[in-house]
Amino acid sequence: MKRRSFIAISGAASAALSGSVGCENTEQKTVVISVPSTTTLAGKKLSEIRERYRYDLFDDFLPFLDAHVIDHEYGGFMCNTDRDGAHITENKRCWYEGRGVWVYSFLYNNFEPDPRYLDIAGKSVKILEKNDPGRNKFWPENYDRKGKPIGDPDMRGYGNLFVANGYAEYAKAVKDDSYRDRAKEIMLDFIEYYDRPDYQPEAAQSSIRPEAPLIPGARVQGVWMVLVRLSSQMLTYKPDNEIEAVARRCVDAIVNHHFNPNFDLINEIINHDMSRPDNEIAQFVYPGHAMETLWMLMYEAVRTKDKELFFTAAEWFRRHFEVAWDDVYGGVFSGLKHVDNNEWMLSKALWAQEEVLVGSLCIMEHTGEQWAKDIFEKMYAYVYDKFPLKQYGFPIWILAADRKVTFERHYSRVGNFHHPRHLMLNMLALDRMIERKGKVSGLFG
Repeated sequence: MKRRSFIAISGAASAALSGSVGCENTEQKTVVISVPSTTTLAGKKLSEIRERYRYDLFDDFLPFLDAHVIDHEYGGFMCNTDRDGAHITENKRCWYEGRGVWVYSFLYNNFEPDPRYLDIAGKSVKILEKNDPGRNKFWPENYDRKGKPIGDPDMRGYGNLFVANGYAEYAKAVKDDSYRDRAKEIMLDFIEYYDRPDYQPEAAQSSIRPEAPLIPGARVQGVWMVLVRLSSQMLTYKPDNEIEAVARRCVDAIVNHHFNPNFDLINEIINHDMSRPDNEIAQFVYPGHAMETLWMLMYEAVRTKDKELFFTAAEWFRRHFEVAWDDVYGGVFSGLKHVDNNEWMLSKALWAQEEVLVGSLCIMEHTGEQWAKDIFEKMYAYVYDKFPLKQYGFPIWILAADRKVTFERHYSRVGNFHHPRHLMLNMLALDRMIERKGKVSGLFG
């Protein structure tokens, strides 16, 4: 890890661990204060925030999926569904099958061992199993309602990784390590493919602009992000030296290579040899992915009890939030095409806002930092003002919109992953905080 990153935030770490507020200017005296317990958020008790999350998951989101998205006859998830529950198509996608398996397995493992959850996950697993391409190949990207493949595989490999993520969590639910073993195979096979010098040369063209330079063997933050979360979750279930090596490699890639000290932001795409490109690609930052990746690094730091990693990721999380926040209309932008030209992608995606809520609550839980509480409350107020569709007469939340989050009567998809993941992770964090009566975890000192 680069030493400069930890030195820059050592004051914040000291404040959280010793109850003092540090300052980067070492000639100034340290002011000693106590870090208060967090018993309220956004003017509400922690239990009230937790109840609102519970409602959003169990009374709003899951019933809509049960009624309109889950295919109870053939299994799987019909995510091309409008706000009123009408199916735009009955087709299914590998991404959403793997993600759905994870969501319902995680529900079963962490909230309620309801056999309905296992049934939903298991039927989706059957679709995936009957289309399993074998080693070193890719799942078909799309299927018809009965699970017959449509079109070509997703050669970027994300579909395979989402299947692995689902299988790994499903293995815990059904107590069958064969699914964990298959998840490990999928992950290691993908990494072998990812390490090829011809991996996804068009990565920048699909992210920045169609005319962007090719970058053979691209190293992509989004890939490390999925890999570090997958490997970290698998390791909480059972130790494994090969998977541990994957987690360490992902951390190193983000912290020591994708992080760009020229502007203290994380580049989304770098060269195959982990160097920065000498063209416009080196100006591309994806703050939404960065903040998502950084809370995942914090979760990994909690697993490994790595204080330096936790506080580095926390401070970088704060930096990306401050840069991405829209001072005019609120919320965070997910993409910055060119740093020096200040060229932003102006749409507002729900998932990017929710990564802020997951990350800031994680920092609060383990450090009690006031700035993390401020970020959480700012985003919490914004999200609940803009994204719930209840104010327009519909269930669930807006998935994506323009800069002002303008309501549209029709929409082509229901997200079955980021929203429930945010609600579940933060409910579990709030449960731990409530049990400690708002005191910080004490994990790092």
